[in-house]
Amino acid sequence: MGRDLTRDGLPGGPDASGTRPGAGPRPAGAPKAVGIVWGLLVLNTLGSAGAKTIVPLPRSLIQVATMGALVAAFALALALNLRLRVRAGAFLFLLTLLLVPSVISSAHLESGFGALFRCARLALFVGTLWLLSRWWDGSPSFVRHHIRMYFAVLASVAAGLLVSPGAAMPGLYGGRLVGALWPLTPPQIGQYAAVITGLTVLLVLDRRTTRGSAAAVIVPSLVLLALTHTRTATLALLVGLALAIGSLILTSAAARRFFAWVVLCAAVAAVGFSSALQAWFLRGQDKENFSNLTGRAKVWDALLAAPRTVSEQVFGVGLGDKSFGGLPIDNSWLAVYQEQGLTGTAIVAAIIIVLGGAALLRPPSLPRACAIFLISYCAIASYTEAGLGDASPYLLHLTVAASLLAAPAAATPPPAPAVPQRHIPRWARRPEVT
Repeated sequence: MGRDLTRDGLPGGPDASGTRPGAGPRPAGAPKAVGIVWGLLVLNTLGSAGAKTIVPLPRSLIQVATMGALVAAFALALALNLRLRVRAGAFLFLLTLLLVPSVISSAHLESGFGALFRCARLALFVGTLWLLSRWWDGSPSFVRHHIRMYFAVLASVAAGLLVSPGAAMPGLYGGRLVGALWPLTPPQIGQYAAVITGLTVLLVLDRRTTRGSAAAVIVPSLVLLALTHTRTATLALLVGLALAIGSLILTSAAARRFFAWVVLCAAVAAVGFSSALQAWFLRGQDKENFSNLTGRAKVWDALLAAPRTVSEQVFGVGLGDKSFGGLPIDNSWLAVYQEQGLTGTAIVAAIIIVLGGAALLRPPSLPRACAIFLISYCAIASYTEAGLGDASPYLLHLTVAASLLAAPAAATPPPAPAVPQRHIPRWARRPEVT
């Protein structure tokens, strides 16, 4: 990822080393093991359903690996934070509150015993985030963890494409890129590629990484994103970056130059490559299939028309696999309404509103821009992707945003210098112990 991606500290910010007059030492930074915990959380949220892999992997084996990763993440986070020092905030409080409708609805077992298992998984996931909150200090450290982990996932996708192009772009998915080594769907790959592309662009604009290191991440990620033909991820990337860079325009000349170049390139592409862009966007679909969002609208209409009891409306039917009638819901808000009811929907909406409001109240900075990008990306993608109400990459994106919006840890005051006894009057000296 490049040496510069690991740099800490804001240019012109507080003196972390105590070299300036009157500067005090800062609290110790996050240990490297925190990055391992984050990688285990990423592994847990990769899922176990997707395309056929080159080497067939039993779904039970994948589920054991992903659930084992979550247990290991919690255990390691607990070992790193034995004193249970946490930074409480509205985000973690609301995320914990989301467990209430999840448990109430899952206890009825309408979705089977698997619902209780998913509740336990969500509780363990949230508990791990609480333990990691000790190291939320408004710095981009978790942004770097996020980029590294998902770039590793995309590297496995690229390796599968090189080893077996036929398995990586099967006809079953219309020739779209899938995971040939780990079962990943095109929307998943598109999401990971779009998120790390947007975050890396913001890092290079603020000179937190070199252009070469940024290009090594951005170029292959955009290629993989194009091969997935994922419209939601592409649109969310463009809108999220526009909002994030817009928050920096007044204070960053680099952001203004980048925004101007993007507008110019977009105009040229719209004129010279309009037919190719339209073909890529439509993916060979007719107008009817495109208008009902590849069949999603039919599932949504059936879900909303289904009869429900008062309890199901308020608390849902329990955590499931985000499907209705055997078909994926592919909408975070309807999936939350189905599984956690109106209560869960209100809590998830509060999470987005609280994070968005906190981002708007911050002064222009790189952490604020990254948070705006992640929040807007999740909000846009929630229309055609599920995951805001359960342990998922989308909650990890929002967690990174919450870590960026956390107030910096207070500086530890320097100890008072010792005054030699000879400079103290005899009557004020401490008696010597013999």
